Amino acid sequence: MSTTQTSRYVRIRVDLMLEVSDSGALTKAALDHIGGDDFMPDEERGYAQDAVRDDEAEALAYLIDPFSLIEGVPGVELAKASWTSEGAAYDPDADDWDMDDDV
Repeated sequence: MSTTQTSRYVRIRVDLMLEVSDSGALTKAALDHIGGDDFMPDEERGYAQDAVRDDEAEALAYLIDPFSLIEGVPGVELAKASWTSEGAAYDPDADDWDMDDDV
């Protein structure tokens, strides 16, 4: 691929640390989302529902949509996206959680 072709692509990395303040509301929202997904196969739906009941990070993964970040941005098309969600021990005062160091 030439430099001209590769310069058309931009990678955006985003790190978010979220605090779950209402696990029940989060789980309910994820279950509602899964229940309303007309394109999800029934065999996957049961697995998804069990996963969000057991893990808040899974619930978030079903609710967070990286595609919506670029929706409405003129002149761009999403070429590829991936994301993960996982529980994390977090200390806001610890130096190793300074996200600005990654830039």
